[in-house]
Amino acid sequence: MQTLHASKCGLSTAQLPSYILDVIDALTKAGFEAYIVGGGVRDLMLGLNPKDFDAVTNATPAQVKEVFGRRCRIIGRRFELAHVYSGRELVEVATFRAPPKKAVTSASGMILRDNNWGTIEQDFARRDFSINAMYYQPRKGIVLDFCHAIDDIKNKTLRLLGDPTLRFEEDPVRMLRTLRFAAKLNFSIAPDILEVFTPEMTQLLRDISPHRLYDESQKLFTMGHLNRVLPMLIDFDIWRQLFADIDPKISTFIERAAINTDQRIQIGKTINPAFFYAVLLWKPFLERCEFYLNKGMVAAEARAQAGLDVLKRQATRTIIPRFAETFIREVWEMQTRLLSPKPQQIQALSTHARFRAGFDFLLLREKSGDHSTQGMGTWWDAYQLMSTDEKERAISQYNRQRAKSRRKAHTDDVLEPKSVSVDIEPLVQETAPRSRRERERKDRSRPERPVQMVTSGGSEIRADHPILKRKRVKRDLNQVVFGPTQ
Repeated sequence: MQTLHASKCGLSTAQLPSYILDVIDALTKAGFEAYIVGGGVRDLMLGLNPKDFDAVTNATPAQVKEVFGRRCRIIGRRFELAHVYSGRELVEVATFRAPPKKAVTSASGMILRDNNWGTIEQDFARRDFSINAMYYQPRKGIVLDFCHAIDDIKNKTLRLLGDPTLRFEEDPVRMLRTLRFAAKLNFSIAPDILEVFTPEMTQLLRDISPHRLYDESQKLFTMGHLNRVLPMLIDFDIWRQLFADIDPKISTFIERAAINTDQRIQIGKTINPAFFYAVLLWKPFLERCEFYLNKGMVAAEARAQAGLDVLKRQATRTIIPRFAETFIREVWEMQTRLLSPKPQQIQALSTHARFRAGFDFLLLREKSGDHSTQGMGTWWDAYQLMSTDEKERAISQYNRQRAKSRRKAHTDDVLEPKSVSVDIEPLVQETAPRSRRERERKDRSRPERPVQMVTSGGSEIRADHPILKRKRVKRDLNQVVFGPTQ
């Protein structure tokens, strides 16, 4: 172990937010050891801006709860942790861990329970990557480096602590973390990791809960380097373990969506990770829609059933939460509404809760070379920047073009009738005309029925004879006595 001066590592308390110092000071005041550890220390040394900070201490979760009271919540079974709230910020506080006294592992070697407390030296050996195993004590101004991690940071090398095969078997998610750190930090992966990072090893990810894999996929989508990590997922055969029915190929549409996501993160805009799932699953969704349409299903029902099928299939890999599934299906449904909107609904559609996500999706499709959008992505893009009068003129022009296109399509159908026509019985029968004028027009267009003759007692009575016309007599209810009969 070597003790480094924080100032020589480029670290100072001025870089730290008040909430992490509050947690460190409270634990230290209570008589416990407390350090900042993990990605926060690593990112500060690399000159990056950490998203959050984690703390580690020799206090057990129960003791941490005693220090912070109602501000603390203990979570986890496999790895018991304390979540401490400081204002609106959350700090994850872990206890020094020791090697398990009795290994509780699965058949593949994955650790199922790990709540044995130990010393800082034992805790260091339990961490996965060397660059995440530096302990920073801000008040003392020191950094504890047990494995020459400072050299790995200078050389930009990603190295696992211990035997890579054993570490992957203990927790297969470390394979995803390897690719995520390599892409995010632009580090090279150590040769001993590359030797064991085989397609057979990636099969261990099947033992991981689909809920946890979904959380890990969100970290890949939101780290700001999605476009860099996607090819790595394919090269290391991770793609097939995360995504069902999605070809391991990065299309122009997926690439543009990844670049757009990274750009939004870099300029500080918020993103919805479910949006990228909608992009990834778009092709399987279209294929499933085509399957149901060929069966004669109505288009709206085909889209609804296709969405259910695709998301249910993806749940065998990563279980997408219900609210995210709803978002994905609404984005897909918006594509149909944005492609051929009714003129009177354009204004309401532009204020729809899912308009922005649906429009972004449509514009990405159009810029990726999807000609089925018919230029509507550009039309909606221009529409949003118009004044009220310009919007009205644009809608009128769109209505004229829409009517012209319909007339042209009707003319083409008359001149060149299709060789095969299939009559599909409508699900809902047409209702009767509402207005009197429409009823009269319908009666005039209806052919006259032949006059029927009714024979009665040897004499013929025409069908229009008054005796055959029944008139409904309106009864005067004032003359009716209500109550039990006598």
